[in-house]
Amino acid sequence: MNVHGPIVHNGEMESVKEEIAATAARMVVEEGLEYGPAKRRAVKQLGLSGRSALPDNEQIELAVEEYIALFCADTQPVELRALRELALLWLERLERFRPYLGGAVWRGTATRHSDIYIQLFCDDPKSAEIGLIDMGVRFEVSEVTGFQGETVDALSVHVLCQTLGEYVGVHLLVYDFDDLRGALKPDARGRRPRGDVAALRILLHDVGHE
Repeated sequence: MNVHGPIVHNGEMESVKEEIAATAARMVVEEGLEYGPAKRRAVKQLGLSGRSALPDNEQIELAVEEYIALFCADTQPVELRALRELALLWLERLERFRPYLGGAVWRGTATRHSDIYIQLFCDDPKSAEIGLIDMGVRFEVSEVTGFQGETVDALSVHVLCQTLGEYVGVHLLVYDFDDLRGALKPDARGRRPRGDVAALRILLHDVGHE
């Protein structure tokens, strides 16, 4: 007697993961959802069990890239560049806090629905908040899960992106300076998971001259 429920074969499990990934990718691109919430909503939308095996973030990202290539090839590059240019302004403003751009805007999968995620590596975690106050920037503070699974403060502001003609969320995630070394380890595809001011300037220059 199987007390653990029906047996699911590997092929069937992979097919389900692919279906979840494709559905989640559409939500990421069209609604700006993060990978975790998109996976959970995809499971619910597809009517699957909450215990279904989920695709990993790597599989979601590949599905996002495929979706963009199929449905957003004409618009996404312009939207991505606009967000990267806005991110560069904030990296420059916050340079004393060792800012690094991450997320979809850095990876190149962002659309006009995506937020900007910048990690700050500070000697004093409160210095970033004080810096924003000194600049007259209004922000909201929340707690989010950091890249190592820990809880970190997020300082969120809404900024008008002139090129897109709409407001964009800019989230500043505050880390200790000692976390910087681990933040630069290559991902599963051998890519840098985030980049500093110089790296983003090079990226914008290289893409602009393709």
